[in-house]
Amino acid sequence: MAFVPVAPHALPLPTRMPEANKVIPAEMSDSMNAGKNTGARHAILAGFLGWTLDAFDFFVVVFLYDTLAHQFGVPKKSIVFTVTATLAMRPIGALLFGLLSDRYGRRVPLMINVVYFSIIELLCGFAPNYTFFLIMRALFGIGMGGEWGVGASLAMEAAPVRLRGILSGILQSGYTFGYLLAAVAARFLLPSFGWRAMFWAGAAPALLALYIRTKVPESEAWKQHRAASTGAVLRVVAREWKRFAYLVALMTFMMFLSHGTQDLYPDFLQEVHKLSAATRSMPPSFTTAERLSAPSSSAISRRLPAGAKA
Repeated sequence: MAFVPVAPHALPLPTRMPEANKVIPAEMSDSMNAGKNTGARHAILAGFLGWTLDAFDFFVVVFLYDTLAHQFGVPKKSIVFTVTATLAMRPIGALLFGLLSDRYGRRVPLMINVVYFSIIELLCGFAPNYTFFLIMRALFGIGMGGEWGVGASLAMEAAPVRLRGILSGILQSGYTFGYLLAAVAARFLLPSFGWRAMFWAGAAPALLALYIRTKVPESEAWKQHRAASTGAVLRVVAREWKRFAYLVALMTFMMFLSHGTQDLYPDFLQEVHKLSAATRSMPPSFTTAERLSAPSSSAISRRLPAGAKA
């Protein structure tokens, strides 16, 4: 029998079967699936809560136009302009946090985003004058713009493919719940504790970062398709510029429709229909309709081809 020399530092050949042919026990498979499902639920819940609390922090202002105008000694239109400043800064936040999430993962940028807009909201409650308040609301827009894209990506990448339609609708309805919470706060918190407490309550979303840190796993889709660099992300956008431009135009007109009505709706009830502050702070009826329509329309979209959805 021939003797085959072995190098002194050579390792023994593996005796176990390759991973591709390895049979996973049923108990281990069930455990892995359960862990995956739990992670998906946490990711979806984190996305929903993030969008809800972000919307709450935004809509607090629409119930305080007269109060803030009196507090800062400025016309009401100046307070309304702070809403415009917030919305104008949203694209910057979307671009910044979107690039960060494609480069460094979904979890960490989302946690940074939540803490950021919570701190800004807290500072709004300490505003000594109109100029400071305006700057804070503009900075808040950066956080607001970044939350949706990162949170939605994390949630939808974790969600089962067959349920993404209806879950995306439920996720979007978090915006409506945020409006409802702001209305409830205006009804009960404002009369007892004043306008500053409305913003201080808006700092609570910072606690969501702890939930994300401890419960929400990183997106597996991001791990598999992680961008090599920020330039690589931008090259993808450039390659798909037609689709990108279409989506930007679509969302622009949708924002005209939504923010052109809901941001002034409580003030409209007061000025045109002469409703009292208590009555106009009741949850607007259209938010209930939106809450019901978002999941149902999303579920229908799963059954339609892409062209029919648009």
